[in-house]
Amino acid sequence: MWGTRGDCFSPNFFPCTPTYTSSSIHPVHVVTMGQTQSDQRRPPPSREELTKELAAKFADKCFTSLEIYSFKEVFKSLADQEQNVRHLKEDTIARFLEIPDVLGVSPVIFQMISYIGAFPFLRDAPAVLGLEEMVMVITIMTDRYQRVLATGADDRRKLLFKSLAVYDRKLSEHVNRDKSPVIDGSGAPANSSHASGFAVDIAGDDEDDLGCEDEDDLVLAALDLLDYANVGKLGDGPPPNHALIPAGNLKKIIVLLLLVAPLGAQESLSSHANRVVGKELEELGVVADCIVAAFLDVEHSPGIRFSRFNSIIPSSMPFVFSGFTPLFEHFLFSKTLDFHKHVGGSTVVPDVVQPLLQDKGSLLNLSIMSQLSFFIPGESLFRKLRLLYAGGEDGFSMGSFETKVFNWGAPTILLVHGICLPDKTHRAGGAETAFLSTLPPRRYPSGNRAIGERVTFGVYLSQPWRHTHRECFGDSDSILFQLQPVHDVFRASPSNKDYASFTKPSASTPIGGVSFGCPPPQPTQAYRRSSTISMGPVSLVMDSSFEFGCFTHNYTSRGSSAFQGSACRKFDFQDRFEISDLEVWGCGGDEEAKHQAERWAWEAREAEARRRINLGTGDIEADRALLEMAGLIGGNRSGGSMM
Repeated sequence: MWGTRGDCFSPNFFPCTPTYTSSSIHPVHVVTMGQTQSDQRRPPPSREELTKELAAKFADKCFTSLEIYSFKEVFKSLADQEQNVRHLKEDTIARFLEIPDVLGVSPVIFQMISYIGAFPFLRDAPAVLGLEEMVMVITIMTDRYQRVLATGADDRRKLLFKSLAVYDRKLSEHVNRDKSPVIDGSGAPANSSHASGFAVDIAGDDEDDLGCEDEDDLVLAALDLLDYANVGKLGDGPPPNHALIPAGNLKKIIVLLLLVAPLGAQESLSSHANRVVGKELEELGVVADCIVAAFLDVEHSPGIRFSRFNSIIPSSMPFVFSGFTPLFEHFLFSKTLDFHKHVGGSTVVPDVVQPLLQDKGSLLNLSIMSQLSFFIPGESLFRKLRLLYAGGEDGFSMGSFETKVFNWGAPTILLVHGICLPDKTHRAGGAETAFLSTLPPRRYPSGNRAIGERVTFGVYLSQPWRHTHRECFGDSDSILFQLQPVHDVFRASPSNKDYASFTKPSASTPIGGVSFGCPPPQPTQAYRRSSTISMGPVSLVMDSSFEFGCFTHNYTSRGSSAFQGSACRKFDFQDRFEISDLEVWGCGGDEEAKHQAERWAWEAREAEARRRINLGTGDIEADRALLEMAGLIGGNRSGGSMM
């Protein structure tokens, strides 16, 4: 049995080892009766001893007594024994975590945790997953290491990259060949402002990869915790220079992360079994392809280098690994313990689990919602989204949009889906030509591979929607993003606050619509009216009839932009598309819906009261008094004849 916290663990599992200082490997000699001080030096602690001590510290500081007890029970029930060594096998872990076989991700997960299990001596990986090694795995995979080690997400991200990477010189040479500039038909390099097509893996230099080969700060922090910081080289020697995550392995991990993203504490992965069959499984694969496309073009590069991995994840998907926490916390809950029973023997009925997505839309599904949770906290999404507006049902007009979306007091998510237009239209007229005439002349190539490719863009706004007159609305929490065919996120910039605008066409502002990242249209006199939309460097525009849209990414612009440029596509491009669907989802629950309904009811009452005002009753004095109260007559104003 493991003892209470503070006594390490029982000697059968984690025998306590002596602590050595970093200043000297000499032990502290204690003179006892009948003994003399020895001049012999105690040998430095072995890696096994240091691993046991670190595991004991993790267990003492990062877990509760009940979690320690449960973990012991789980390990005992799962472990195989070979040559007096108890350890966990790949199929055992996959079966316990309920990872679906159809995903083919179990070998990748086992590679990851076998590497992490060797922490802090990663040069010894892969590790046999014994009790101490699994403590390392659970502590790091659930992010609990931060309770002990003074390190952040950057260090864990580096460790996760190494756990997924393979070291193959041939693969690396293949990637390096593909990093040479691609020449388009105009003779310009593909990574210039005139890049054509879909070249997203053309980050030329490799100096950022050196960061992966530096001494691992997470390892140094662990050894420092053991008062042994001066022997950091014992921890992690520099890895080979050719570390890559194969594209196929990355896609498998992404599919698993999409599946586990909505998991709650102690929630079984088998409860989401319907998501790995039929159409739902296909949707997972499609979304995973869009996310992998942010890292590389699989047609030209077989793997991902650390520089791209380390630059794209914090900017475009900072919460991508959050699903590992509830998944690996299953090791901390023994199935032999029933927490639904009171001391008196009565059973507590668990709460009914609400569906992840209550409303059904044409654009947002569970896979897309999991994709959103990679950069929007999941607690704002899962079981919290309400469909406020759907163009296919409510009508593609700004009026119906306003009726359904305005007065929602919580954050909203707009999704727009469309089909890319050709660079040049051959139509003699029509709505497409009218829309294109309001755009500045095209200066950038399309960001997609082919004409007719489907695109999905979106915006997250934390502020309520409102009409735009002279200033835009939104704040620094606003996010502009693309979901298809490439996952990309454009964060708000503090230097420009033109985040969002909603302007209906009028006599003074003939070009209305909804835009993000563009200056608001300014009312002007008739002879000074502008015939084109003022586009922001990184912006999304939809016309007032919601028929067409345009996304612009002017990466080389030196002007102020409301949204930052892409971390994965560092070139200029523009996508003009015909809108096929538009949805707005509200983040919130019953309380937000109640407030919106009350606001709608109040506005309806006010409109009815104004309509019922009767100024023709025959009581001239009463009508005149009412008009004076409204400020329409009196003073220097004249209401004219009341007869």
